[in-house]
Amino acid sequence: MKGADRFRPMARGCYLVGLALMAAACAPEAPDGGAANTESAEWKSPLNPDELKRVLRLSPVPAVPVDPTNHVSGNPEAAELGRHLFHSRALSKGGRIACATCHDPRDSFVDGKKLAVGVMQLERHSPTLWNVAHQRWFFWDGRADSLWSQALVPIEDPLEHAFTRAGVAHAIYADDGMRGMYESVFGDMPPLTDTERFPKVARPVPKEDRAHQLAAAHARRAAKQKGGAPESHHTHLYGTGFYHPHQRAWDGMTPEDQDSITRTFVNAGKAIAAFQERMVSGRAPFDVFVEGLREHDAGKTAALDESALRGLRLFAGKGQCIVCHHGPLLTDYEFHDTQVPSDDSLVWRSGEEGDLPVDAAPPADLGRVHGIERLRASEFGVGSTWSDDPTGPQSVKVDYLPRHLHEGSPEFKTPTLRNVALTAPYMHNGAFDTLEEVVEFYSTRADARRFGGQSEKILQPLNLSPTEASDLVAFLESLTDDSLDLSLVRAPR
Repeated sequence: MKGADRFRPMARGCYLVGLALMAAACAPEAPDGGAANTESAEWKSPLNPDELKRVLRLSPVPAVPVDPTNHVSGNPEAAELGRHLFHSRALSKGGRIACATCHDPRDSFVDGKKLAVGVMQLERHSPTLWNVAHQRWFFWDGRADSLWSQALVPIEDPLEHAFTRAGVAHAIYADDGMRGMYESVFGDMPPLTDTERFPKVARPVPKEDRAHQLAAAHARRAAKQKGGAPESHHTHLYGTGFYHPHQRAWDGMTPEDQDSITRTFVNAGKAIAAFQERMVSGRAPFDVFVEGLREHDAGKTAALDESALRGLRLFAGKGQCIVCHHGPLLTDYEFHDTQVPSDDSLVWRSGEEGDLPVDAAPPADLGRVHGIERLRASEFGVGSTWSDDPTGPQSVKVDYLPRHLHEGSPEFKTPTLRNVALTAPYMHNGAFDTLEEVVEFYSTRADARRFGGQSEKILQPLNLSPTEASDLVAFLESLTDDSLDLSLVRAPR
């Protein structure tokens, strides 16, 4: 089966046991609430009832949801425009970076680096984009609340694309193919040939934004190494009153023209989001195994070998992995401090004289706390005027975010485990190179980094035997989907 059809669970219900009876008889109920296959009366589940109940909730991956805040969600023409935008380096400073630079379809939508590198070094690892449309918070710290607003953040981030919304509009306008696709979906573009009215480089610049604090720290580090002064573009963040040239150009535009540029920028983000909805994975050996559980099909349950099956039992039982990695995407979509060891030198050590002075380093990365701050300050939230459903149910989720519950320790989003064997290195900071290292960390809790705030009480050493650790890795490897067709997400020819 192809496309969404292959992810639909096989519905089983009542059936006729004989025309002579002139009545329908229902099959006996299976542990998941569906009906069992009575033709396999001799079939024996490889899991006990408690394990079966937990495991059946982990598959199949549901159909991609439609995003009511994005009116082109599910639109194939918008998705095709988004594919071009996702792979275009024209949406970055100097034409150096594309979304696909850090999220390469050929590498399971990651870049293989411990920490992502855009125009500058970032402080976090590039997460995979598999099944990203199912998430409710985006980025490791959840600083975006929709897939389309997530797509906009890296473009204007000074560490990533270091670009501007006006530049995005001009890049689309200058490319005949992308311009034609854009106008077929969204209508006419602004008259961008008038560069006095629509400067090629313009955007609003936030003054107290973590990305700019990080960029300023990079500038101070570079200045220290070169023996000069940091780039002035970032000094306005520290009270000197510097007028950022991007902001200066933006302020020179009329409010109507600013809205026109921002609308084009938002539409680009919505097209990229429509494209990212194609990044679906849900037919791994584990999913075949779960189908076998539902259908009482020993052939399908054989998709997991004995080691992977033992690993599944550990995952859902003794290991308690399922507490945070549950549901078909194997994530709770929430934020936790797993006390992952951190090597700040990857970002902030000069390589010559050791650590930088305190005044040259940015504030500590506290994850979700900073994410909530940026989420509330965002002009592109699901409740904003740029949303296509600003008063819908999704708009409420930001209003009641409990910031105080995340204070005191760095918390980061639970990642999906689908295709996890293909997305090394691991954790928000790329701390571990292999799945074996991840399992070892949770087994021993060696080098766990503890802060003064609250901690996850469930995180106790698992004390796994070598065989158990190997089995758990075997199960994680069974989440790799080998049936994927990447033709719709690769770079356009």
